[in-house]
Amino acid sequence: MSDKILRSSRIERQTSETQIVAELVVDGTGSYEIETGVPFLDHMLELFSRHGYFDLKLEASGDTEIDAHHTVEDIGIVLGQAFKKALGDKAGISRYGFFMLPMDEVLAEVAIDLSGRPAFRYDVVLPYEQVGNFDTALAPEFFKAFVNELGLALHMRCTDGEEVHHILEALFKAFARALDMATRHDDRVIGVPSTKGTLG
Repeated sequence: MSDKILRSSRIERQTSETQIVAELVVDGTGSYEIETGVPFLDHMLELFSRHGYFDLKLEASGDTEIDAHHTVEDIGIVLGQAFKKALGDKAGISRYGFFMLPMDEVLAEVAIDLSGRPAFRYDVVLPYEQVGNFDTALAPEFFKAFVNELGLALHMRCTDGEEVHHILEALFKAFARALDMATRHDDRVIGVPSTKGTLG
Protein backbone atom coordinates (compact mmCIF):
# COMPACT_ATOMS: atom_id res chain seq x y z
CA MET A 1 0.00 0.00 0.00
CA SER A 2 3.02 2.33 0.11
CA ASP A 3 2.30 3.54 -3.45
CA LYS A 4 -1.41 4.08 -2.76
CA ILE A 5 -3.30 6.71 -0.80
CA LEU A 6 -4.18 5.39 2.63
CA ARG A 7 -7.91 4.95 3.10
CA SER A 8 -9.01 7.04 6.06
CA SER A 9 -11.97 8.92 7.50
CA ARG A 10 -13.13 11.08 10.36
CA ILE A 11 -16.66 10.89 11.77
CA GLU A 12 -18.35 13.01 14.42
CA ARG A 13 -21.71 12.12 15.92
CA GLN A 14 -23.54 14.14 18.54
CA THR A 15 -26.95 13.32 19.97
CA SER A 16 -28.71 14.08 23.22
CA GLU A 17 -27.32 10.76 24.50
CA THR A 18 -23.77 10.51 23.15
CA GLN A 19 -20.90 12.54 21.69
CA ILE A 20 -18.42 10.57 19.59
CA VAL A 21 -15.42 11.41 17.41
CA ALA A 22 -13.60 8.70 15.46
CA GLU A 23 -10.56 8.85 13.19
CA LEU A 24 -9.79 5.71 11.19
CA VAL A 25 -7.00 4.56 8.89
CA VAL A 26 -7.93 1.25 7.26
CA ASP A 27 -4.40 0.67 5.98
CA GLY A 28 -2.71 1.14 9.31
CA THR A 29 -0.46 -0.68 11.73
CA GLY A 30 -2.87 -1.28 14.61
CA SER A 31 -2.18 1.84 16.66
CA TYR A 32 -4.99 3.14 18.84
CA GLU A 33 -6.12 5.83 21.27
CA ILE A 34 -9.49 4.81 22.66
CA GLU A 35 -11.59 6.27 25.47
CA THR A 36 -15.28 5.41 25.47
CA GLY A 37 -16.24 5.55 29.14
CA VAL A 38 -16.96 1.81 28.95
CA PRO A 39 -13.72 0.08 30.01
CA PHE A 40 -14.55 -3.38 28.67
CA LEU A 41 -15.48 -1.91 25.28
CA ASP A 42 -12.19 0.03 25.28
CA HIS A 43 -10.40 -3.30 25.70
CA MET A 44 -12.38 -4.97 22.87
CA LEU A 45 -11.77 -2.06 20.48
CA GLU A 46 -8.06 -2.03 21.28
CA LEU A 47 -7.97 -5.71 20.30
CA PHE A 48 -9.99 -4.91 17.17
CA SER A 49 -7.56 -2.18 16.14
CA ARG A 50 -4.44 -4.23 16.85
CA HIS A 51 -5.57 -7.44 15.17
CA GLY A 52 -7.13 -5.73 12.15
CA TYR A 53 -4.14 -3.40 11.65
CA PHE A 54 -6.57 -0.48 11.73
CA ASP A 55 -5.33 2.81 13.20
CA LEU A 56 -8.11 4.09 15.39
CA LYS A 57 -8.59 7.19 17.50
CA LEU A 58 -11.91 7.16 19.29
CA GLU A 59 -13.29 9.42 21.98
CA ALA A 60 -16.81 8.98 23.28
CA SER A 61 -18.94 10.19 26.13
CA GLY A 62 -22.51 9.20 26.85
CA ASP A 63 -25.22 8.66 29.41
CA THR A 64 -23.42 5.74 31.05
CA GLU A 65 -24.89 6.77 34.38
CA ILE A 66 -28.09 5.18 33.03
CA ASP A 67 -26.38 2.27 31.28
CA ALA A 68 -23.89 1.69 28.46
CA HIS A 69 -26.43 0.81 25.78
CA HIS A 70 -26.54 4.13 23.92
CA THR A 71 -22.77 4.52 23.99
CA VAL A 72 -22.02 0.99 22.75
CA GLU A 73 -24.63 1.11 19.99
CA ASP A 74 -23.66 4.60 18.82
CA ILE A 75 -19.98 3.63 18.68
CA GLY A 76 -21.00 0.75 16.42
CA ILE A 77 -22.84 3.25 14.23
CA VAL A 78 -19.87 5.62 14.06
CA LEU A 79 -17.33 2.89 13.27
CA GLY A 80 -19.58 1.49 10.55
CA GLN A 81 -19.83 4.97 9.05
CA ALA A 82 -16.08 5.46 9.34
CA PHE A 83 -15.31 2.28 7.41
CA LYS A 84 -17.97 3.08 4.81
CA LYS A 85 -16.51 6.53 4.20
CA ALA A 86 -12.91 5.27 4.13
CA LEU A 87 -13.68 2.44 1.68
CA GLY A 88 -15.58 4.69 -0.74
CA ASP A 89 -16.87 2.71 -3.73
CA LYS A 90 -14.86 -0.34 -2.55
CA ALA A 91 -12.97 -0.57 -5.82
CA GLY A 92 -10.19 -3.14 -5.70
CA ILE A 93 -11.14 -4.73 -2.39
CA SER A 94 -11.14 -8.47 -1.74
CA ARG A 95 -14.75 -8.18 -0.49
CA TYR A 96 -14.86 -11.47 1.45
CA GLY A 97 -13.15 -12.29 4.72
CA PHE A 98 -13.19 -15.27 7.06
CA PHE A 99 -11.30 -16.11 10.22
CA MET A 100 -11.42 -18.99 12.68
CA LEU A 101 -9.74 -17.98 15.92
CA PRO A 102 -8.85 -20.18 18.88
CA MET A 103 -8.39 -18.60 22.28
CA ASP A 104 -7.77 -21.03 25.10
CA GLU A 105 -10.98 -23.13 25.29
CA VAL A 106 -12.85 -20.91 22.80
CA LEU A 107 -13.19 -21.35 19.05
CA ALA A 108 -14.76 -18.36 17.29
CA GLU A 109 -15.65 -18.10 13.61
CA VAL A 110 -16.45 -14.92 11.69
CA ALA A 111 -17.35 -14.55 8.00
CA ILE A 112 -17.84 -11.24 6.18
CA ASP A 113 -19.15 -10.10 2.79
CA LEU A 114 -18.79 -6.37 2.09
CA SER A 115 -21.79 -6.59 -0.20
CA GLY A 116 -23.39 -3.25 0.68
CA ARG A 117 -26.39 -5.16 2.03
CA PRO A 118 -26.72 -5.53 5.81
CA ALA A 119 -27.28 -8.99 7.27
CA PHE A 120 -26.32 -10.23 10.72
CA ARG A 121 -26.27 -13.71 12.24
CA TYR A 122 -25.01 -14.17 15.80
CA ASP A 123 -24.85 -17.81 16.83
CA VAL A 124 -23.25 -17.25 20.22
CA VAL A 125 -24.42 -18.48 23.61
CA LEU A 126 -22.80 -16.70 26.54
CA PRO A 127 -22.68 -18.53 29.86
CA TYR A 128 -23.44 -15.43 31.94
CA GLU A 129 -24.71 -11.90 31.42
CA GLN A 130 -21.98 -9.67 32.85
CA VAL A 131 -18.24 -9.16 32.45
CA GLY A 132 -17.42 -6.83 35.29
CA ASN A 133 -19.90 -3.98 34.74
CA PHE A 134 -20.40 -4.75 31.04
CA ASP A 135 -23.73 -6.24 29.93
CA THR A 136 -22.79 -8.96 27.43
CA ALA A 137 -26.07 -8.45 25.53
CA LEU A 138 -24.57 -5.17 24.27
CA ALA A 139 -21.95 -6.98 22.17
CA PRO A 140 -24.41 -8.04 19.43
CA GLU A 141 -25.94 -4.55 19.55
CA PHE A 142 -22.54 -3.11 18.70
CA PHE A 143 -22.04 -5.51 15.80
CA LYS A 144 -25.59 -4.98 14.50
CA ALA A 145 -25.13 -1.21 14.43
CA PHE A 146 -21.79 -1.61 12.62
CA VAL A 147 -23.39 -3.95 10.07
CA ASN A 148 -26.30 -1.62 9.34
CA GLU A 149 -24.09 1.42 8.76
CA LEU A 150 -21.35 -0.20 6.67
CA GLY A 151 -23.66 -2.57 4.83
CA LEU A 152 -22.10 -5.99 5.19
CA ALA A 153 -23.15 -9.55 5.81
CA LEU A 154 -21.63 -10.62 9.13
CA HIS A 155 -21.90 -14.15 10.46
CA MET A 156 -20.49 -14.88 13.92
CA ARG A 157 -20.38 -18.24 15.62
CA CYS A 158 -18.74 -19.68 18.71
CA THR A 159 -18.67 -23.47 18.76
CA ASP A 160 -16.72 -23.89 21.99
CA GLY A 161 -16.19 -21.75 25.06
CA GLU A 162 -16.87 -21.47 28.76
CA GLU A 163 -15.35 -18.14 29.86
CA VAL A 164 -17.43 -15.22 28.58
CA HIS A 165 -14.48 -12.79 28.50
CA HIS A 166 -12.58 -15.24 26.29
CA ILE A 167 -15.61 -15.69 24.01
CA LEU A 168 -16.11 -11.97 23.42
CA GLU A 169 -12.39 -11.35 23.02
CA ALA A 170 -12.14 -14.12 20.44
CA LEU A 171 -15.12 -12.72 18.53
CA PHE A 172 -13.67 -9.19 18.38
CA LYS A 173 -10.28 -10.52 17.28
CA ALA A 174 -11.80 -12.79 14.62
CA PHE A 175 -13.99 -9.90 13.42
CA ALA A 176 -10.90 -7.72 13.07
CA ARG A 177 -8.98 -10.36 11.13
CA ALA A 178 -11.90 -11.11 8.81
CA LEU A 179 -12.55 -7.41 8.17
CA ASP A 180 -8.88 -6.83 7.45
CA MET A 181 -9.01 -9.63 4.88
CA ALA A 182 -12.20 -8.31 3.26
CA THR A 183 -10.96 -4.71 3.02
CA ARG A 184 -7.54 -5.52 1.57
CA HIS A 185 -6.67 -4.41 -1.94
CA ASP A 186 -6.42 -7.21 -4.48
CA ASP A 187 -4.45 -6.13 -7.55
CA ARG A 188 -6.36 -8.65 -9.66
CA VAL A 189 -9.67 -6.88 -9.01
CA ILE A 190 -10.69 -4.35 -11.66
CA GLY A 191 -13.30 -1.99 -10.27
CA VAL A 192 -15.52 -3.61 -7.66
CA PRO A 193 -15.64 -7.39 -7.12
CA SER A 194 -19.18 -7.92 -8.43
CA THR A 195 -20.62 -8.93 -11.78
CA LYS A 196 -23.25 -6.20 -11.25
CA GLY A 197 -20.56 -3.54 -11.32
CA THR A 198 -21.56 -2.22 -7.91
CA LEU A 199 -21.74 -3.32 -4.31
CA GLY A 200 -25.02 -2.39 -2.71
